[in-house]
Amino acid sequence: MASPQQNYTDLLYPEIEPFDTGFLKVSDIHNVYYEQSGNPNGNPVIYLHGGPGGGTHANDRRYFDPKVYRIILMDQRGCGKSTPPACLEQNTTWDLVSDIEKLREHLKIDKWVVFGGSWGSTLSLTYSETHPDRVKALILRGIFLLRDSEIHWFYQDGASHLFPDYWDGYLEPIPENERDNLVKAYYKRLTSDDEKEKLRCAKAWTRWEEATSKLYIDQKKIDMSEDLKFAAAFARIECHYFINKGFFDTPNYLLDNVDKIRNIPGVIVQGRYDCVCPATSAWALHKKWPEADLQIIPDCGHSANEYGITGRLVAAADKFKNL
Repeated sequence: MASPQQNYTDLLYPEIEPFDTGFLKVSDIHNVYYEQSGNPNGNPVIYLHGGPGGGTHANDRRYFDPKVYRIILMDQRGCGKSTPPACLEQNTTWDLVSDIEKLREHLKIDKWVVFGGSWGSTLSLTYSETHPDRVKALILRGIFLLRDSEIHWFYQDGASHLFPDYWDGYLEPIPENERDNLVKAYYKRLTSDDEKEKLRCAKAWTRWEEATSKLYIDQKKIDMSEDLKFAAAFARIECHYFINKGFFDTPNYLLDNVDKIRNIPGVIVQGRYDCVCPATSAWALHKKWPEADLQIIPDCGHSANEYGITGRLVAAADKFKNL
């Protein structure tokens, strides 16, 4: 069993710097940051970050063999280095799918491996079901299908039973008479003109998610909620997507369209004790897509930065590096 002392970074490829960075203008408002590292002539892979609202980090390059992969990272609209920050206008799942395609065309890539965890798995599935002919393989982690039951579990009643101490902090900014719909109550405040209240709620929302993301609670992750620029984008964009039910036409959109990707090779890595995106979603996806290799990790939670999950993600990327 992995212990909290084991450092997930020991399993990653060495640190590398991008050979190319840039901004792609994807609308009259949004400019999306992207970067490329590894082998300029290698097997293209795009890393789709979580959240929505999370942004990319330098270690995200390190799941992939840099001698073989052309590693592409992109900050989604309103996230990370993309501008304008925390912007909700023209920011939907379908806008992001369009951005991924525009970036693929901009970089003159025919097909690529698609890698995403948590919300990144949602976006990876949506993109792949929309453009299956552009996907060589899928590597997914911490499956999130953006169904009502998943939102209710994490933001209303479910994970609260496992983390009652941190749940109280999540409840604290919301008056008792509005707690019957916490996503709605947070959305009202995160989109208000009261900057003080907005930041207070952004910190509380972000702290709740960071506290629950690992099997062993990690204070460094919790402290990320103190980065107000990160917390504001993370909380506002997440809440925006959730109140709008992912901008999907039907409640089970991703499962209903799985047949479009069943011929694409796939690996699904899921922590058994994932309290953010419980294993029931990965299991539901696997039943619809039995050809995918589902790996349930017995001693991990939600985060990609857990030893057992990191190792499986690196192995999955190695499996597809010569496609």
